Amino acid sequence: MAKREYNFTDIEGKWQGFWEGCGLFHTNETGTKDKFYCLVMFPYPSGTLHVGHGRNYIIGDVVSRYKIMKGYNVLSPIGWDAFGLPAENAAIKGGSHPAAWTKNNIKAMKRQLHRWGVGYDWDRELTSCNPDYYKWTQWIFLKLYENNLAYKKKAAVNWCPSCATVLANEQVVEGCCERCDTPVRQRDLEQWFFRISQYAQKLLDDIVLLDGWPERVKTMQANWIGRSEGASINFKLEDSGKILPCFTTRPDTLYGVTFVSLAPEHPIIGELVSGSPQEKAVMDFVERARNQGMVERTAEGTEKEGIFTGKYVINLVNN
Repeated sequence: MAKREYNFTDIEGKWQGFWEGCGLFHTNETGTKDKFYCLVMFPYPSGTLHVGHGRNYIIGDVVSRYKIMKGYNVLSPIGWDAFGLPAENAAIKGGSHPAAWTKNNIKAMKRQLHRWGVGYDWDRELTSCNPDYYKWTQWIFLKLYENNLAYKKKAAVNWCPSCATVLANEQVVEGCCERCDTPVRQRDLEQWFFRISQYAQKLLDDIVLLDGWPERVKTMQANWIGRSEGASINFKLEDSGKILPCFTTRPDTLYGVTFVSLAPEHPIIGELVSGSPQEKAVMDFVERARNQGMVERTAEGTEKEGIFTGKYVINLVNN
């Protein structure tokens, strides 16, 4: 019996050419078939694709192909998340201009995706650093600003000194940057915020419309929205008479309050302990807590820590 060999180079090239030639992944906007939208996160063109990218894009490809075989009109777009300081930092390390660095990486990653056989409607390809894309991001922001939904304030952020950029809480792993493993520091920076809280109840109400979503994921979404009902209670500082407002979901328990907790980021902490015997210990604790990262500090099972400021407040319910 003759030995059979699988020449993957020839076979994969043949079928990839066939899929492209017949427009397998081209989306027909006027079709009458049931529609299915398959969106995977756009890759960040910081280098070349690796196995971690495959975990995302190959799985998305499987879903798209399955739906195509089930008779759906599938829209599977692709684009490049190619804006921000990380692109500039990567270009500096690579000794290139950010524009050239980004374009070359996109070219290489696009070639890799084709070699993988991952299918997209390439006619819809977009790049977030192109003016024809980000002009709409700017338009959306201006509309939010005009409707008082965007505002600026100083707030604590996760800062990676190596990447010279801000990190989301999810990008901080055990106190370090997930990209370069550099210890993350907390910094107070001026930044823009959106008034998402104005839509909190609508977002919560519409979670029930997410048919087919796992319950744990819907619970995570509800926790992320984080809407709570309660009351703001004013406590008076014993020595200065200054008012310290505190939020509680259980105002009925005010008679039994034993302490008031302040977040490490609270702006009044420095004022409370300035010149006191507790100042060094408290500020050391604040620095350590802030550098720990919000995800780690609030994770389930994490032991709650605190330190006495040496100050007392008056509970107006009892006094």
